[in-house]
Amino acid sequence: MYPASSITDAQWSVLEPLLPAPGNTRGRGGRPEAHPRRLVLDAIFYLVRGGIAWAALPHDFPPHQTVYGLFTRWARQGAWQQIHDALRDLVRVHEGRDPLPTAAIIDSQSVRGADTVPGRSRGYDAGKKINGRKRHIAVATGGLLLAVVVTIAGVQDRDAGHRLLT
Repeated sequence: MYPASSITDAQWSVLEPLLPAPGNTRGRGGRPEAHPRRLVLDAIFYLVRGGIAWAALPHDFPPHQTVYGLFTRWARQGAWQQIHDALRDLVRVHEGRDPLPTAAIIDSQSVRGADTVPGRSRGYDAGKKINGRKRHIAVATGGLLLAVVVTIAGVQDRDAGHRLLT
């Protein structure tokens, strides 16, 4: 439908088994899903690729409330983390590497907090003179993301490194 965000058949064959089972197939009842999951994923990728608001989703896709509902349900179930990890492992295997990396690179970045960011979720990084948050990441030596931790900017890198490694 939209070339930049539509999933190919090969991509769908990899992603489909990684998605959580529909709620009505787990023995707790419920209504069957009204829209194909592939179309919902296309809609989510369209939103991410275009950086648009949920309500601006074109009418070719399911209603934005439905897409948002499934996105948040999958997020609560940890599906996005599982999909990310599975795809990262597939890339590493495709490159002829072990799926589990033996080395990682850790770094952090302080970013200014907007006025709308509550004071309790931001801090002051005195070294960089930034009031906001700090993101700490660990990547494999090939650059694939392993872990992310977001803290207030005042947290020392050594302390956040312990959180990141756990």
